[in-house]
Amino acid sequence: MLRIPEPSTSRPNSQLFAEPGTLFDEDGFVVDHEHWNEALAERIARREGVGALDERHWKLLHHVRERYLALGGMPGMRRVCKATGMSREEIYDLFGGCLPVWRIAGLPNPGEEAKTYLD
Repeated sequence: MLRIPEPSTSRPNSQLFAEPGTLFDEDGFVVDHEHWNEALAERIARREGVGALDERHWKLLHHVRERYLALGGMPGMRRVCKATGMSREEIYDLFGGCLPVWRIAGLPNPGEEAKTYLD
């Protein structure tokens, strides 16, 4: 069974710190994207402050995962917006930014430079 550690009150909600050998890295990213499922995404979304995921959330999350798996990297925002029919503003309204999308989609830590662009 995969274990999601409860967030500490002294740490920001956007980070899911985990013990070595667990599902998440020290920055709260899923270590192995193959362990992702929708139930895990729901739990990550709650900890990210996104709340319950609806059809629009799932459409975006599945698209971002598919593009990541096909490209091996981050899909461009313009293409994500076009493919999902959502504006940048709608995506920010749903998730509060790109970094929560990446975490909730169960994708691995993109590295410091990429996190700057996602934040």
